[in-house]
Amino acid sequence: MFWHYSQLRAFLTVSASTLFAWRRADSSRVLELTERFIDVRHEGQWLVMFYAPWCGYCKRTEPIFGLVAQALHATNVRVGRLDCTKYPAAAREFKIRSYPTIMFIKGNMEFTYHGDRSRDELVDYALRMSGPPVQLVTRTESVDMLKGSHTIFFMFVGLQEGIVWDTYYAAAENYQEHGFFYATTEDIAAHHFDFEHPPAVIVYKEEQHHFYPCAHRAHEMDPLEVNETIHHWVNVERFVSFPKITRFNIHQLLKTKKNLVVAVVEEDKLNQVATHELEFRDMVEGVIRKHRERYHEKFQFGWIGDPSIAHSIIMDQLPTPHLIVINSTTQHHYLPDDDPLQMTPQALHMFLEAIHNENAIALGGDTYLVRVNRALFELKKSLIEMWRGNPVLTTVIFGLPLGFLSLILYSIFCGDCMVIEDEDEDDHEKKE
Repeated sequence: MFWHYSQLRAFLTVSASTLFAWRRADSSRVLELTERFIDVRHEGQWLVMFYAPWCGYCKRTEPIFGLVAQALHATNVRVGRLDCTKYPAAAREFKIRSYPTIMFIKGNMEFTYHGDRSRDELVDYALRMSGPPVQLVTRTESVDMLKGSHTIFFMFVGLQEGIVWDTYYAAAENYQEHGFFYATTEDIAAHHFDFEHPPAVIVYKEEQHHFYPCAHRAHEMDPLEVNETIHHWVNVERFVSFPKITRFNIHQLLKTKKNLVVAVVEEDKLNQVATHELEFRDMVEGVIRKHRERYHEKFQFGWIGDPSIAHSIIMDQLPTPHLIVINSTTQHHYLPDDDPLQMTPQALHMFLEAIHNENAIALGGDTYLVRVNRALFELKKSLIEMWRGNPVLTTVIFGLPLGFLSLILYSIFCGDCMVIEDEDEDDHEKKE
């Protein structure tokens, strides 16, 4: 049976238990949970935000979470939130270490969400996790629906048996949090994809499809090799050609073990990019679009709209736009000698070839000294951001402890000096 958005939304709304109260403000459908949630968490499926009222990130996520609840209200996923300051026992039960923490809970399984806190990403995540790892497509028109609603998805074609199917299903279980996985018959797939014969494993993204290259000879391969190659293929293919890189997905991108080519620009509060920076970003994107076969195996391209992410990586601040390439295996990074605004596709080709041939100068890394320097850089950056955001509060936070420390040091050292001076005066009076 194939479950899709339109069918999931057709489910009857699951009634909320009397243990919970609806949050009425702003017509939100987010359930306010209490410590009693610990006893009923195994009943149904839940998307829960664990928060603290004083947390600024939680306040920014709250309206987005309300939209997620509205989008999921007709599905079998209940959306709730729990105040960890009010119910600390629940926070301990779910091992909450930071706010907000978003978790998907079904049965005895708990999954912590690490993606972008946007409505679409959270809804996609909940729908993926609410179903089986591999969803079956039984109608030809359903594939068209998938192409229209998903930027990227994986498809198995053929009988659901054998080494390729078993490994594909295992990969789907492993990466269910990060992508959609489907399976269908040869007859249905033939209307949408060009393949020689089943079994076939396909990734569809950006209106193109690509194949796992070893499916046709998997029966001749060692099972361990099939398992390794399918998992690796899924891991590197689960991203579009030129994704936006954020603090939430950069760690997943680095797990591809490729060199991460990043165009760094700066978005304003309306997510707009200056024209000259946009032209640079488009130039970098054009290289991977036109030369996918040349670079796809070794390089993952992307762009960053928040320069501070890149600055944390290179431990320096550069004007935008600029380009960095990160070796996801060694944590080294590379910077081009050319002025980014003057860089041409040909210059970028030469720069990438130098990295591939290990002729480019590698910076950074993951040594102990680099880690210490990075920690100091992050501390300095945090202090600067605190001062810019609220100089008065920063002065109070750091001024009072420094003031008390100064008094303590003064009393320790200068106090002894005064005692010595008093003793000298006494001795002088006795001599007179």
